Amino acid sequence: MSLSDEIERLAQLRASGAMTEAEFAAAKQRLINGEPPAPPPPMPNQTLRSLDTEKNWVLALHLSQFAGYVVPFAGLVVPILIWQLKKADLPVLDPHGKVVANWLISACIYGLCAIPLLFIGVGFLVLITLGILGVVFPILGAIKASEGTVWPYPLSIAFFK
Repeated sequence: MSLSDEIERLAQLRASGAMTEAEFAAAKQRLINGEPPAPPPPMPNQTLRSLDTEKNWVLALHLSQFAGYVVPFAGLVVPILIWQLKKADLPVLDPHGKVVANWLISACIYGLCAIPLLFIGVGFLVLITLGILGVVFPILGAIKASEGTVWPYPLSIAFFK
């Protein structure tokens, strides 16, 4: 590696925050004087940890809708709590929270509309469809979120934009 390549590498380390200005100047001087370079400081992995944390919270947000199968109404309350408590700390969580909240409100409205339809027999089909979509949509939302995209659940009414 040439001298200019080494200095460029040191400049990148300084720009990324892995090296202070004083450390950069000392390492650059060692290179110019022909001394063997000191081992570079480890690259910061704060961004990797941050991305993992964000991804975990987004996945938890989508999949927390299944908490309602364990504790009644937890599938409605837990996703809203996660969204409201963490959206200030993790801005990437906000659009996912809006998507999940829109679906929860829409599913409740569809379920309430299905009750009068039970008398003519169509309500059973609506409720069965809602039950299936209540399992499929959170799973697909979590898969898309793990890929880094916000997937608006189909059939949900956009209350929060």
